[in-house]
Amino acid sequence: VQLVESGGGLVQPGESLRLSCAASGFTFSTVAMTWIRQPPGKGLEWVAAISRASVTSDVADSVKGRFTISRDNVANTLHLQMDSLKPEDTAVYYCVQGWYRDPDLPASLLLPGQQGTEVTVSL
Repeated sequence: VQLVESGGGLVQPGESLRLSCAASGFTFSTVAMTWIRQPPGKGLEWVAAISRASVTSDVADSVKGRFTISRDNVANTLHLQMDSLKPEDTAVYYCVQGWYRDPDLPASLLLPGQQGTEVTVSL
C-alpha cells in the first residue's frame, strides 16, 4: 500500500490550494478515505472524509464551507480543495485509508515513511 500526497506549499491568507493523494497497492474504490493534518507542535486531527463511491462526505467544523473533499476512483486519486485558507490551516496534510471523524487520531494511522504534504498559510 502506498499513499503519496502532493500539492502543498506556501500561500497567503485567503488563497487556495488543491491537494492530491495518489493511492496504489490496494483497491482504492472499495475503501473510504480521510484527509488528516498535523499542525506544528500538535497531534493529528481529521479534516475531511469521503465514502467509497463519494455518496457521503463530511468535513470538520473548522474547515466547513472552505474545504471540499473528492475522489477519482478511475485515477485512484483523492483530492482536497482548500479555499479561503487561514493561518490556522498551517499543517502537514496526510491521506489515510478509512473513515475517521475523531478529533485526536493516533500516529499509527500513517503508513511507514508516509511524508504528507506541507501547507503553510502566512503573510
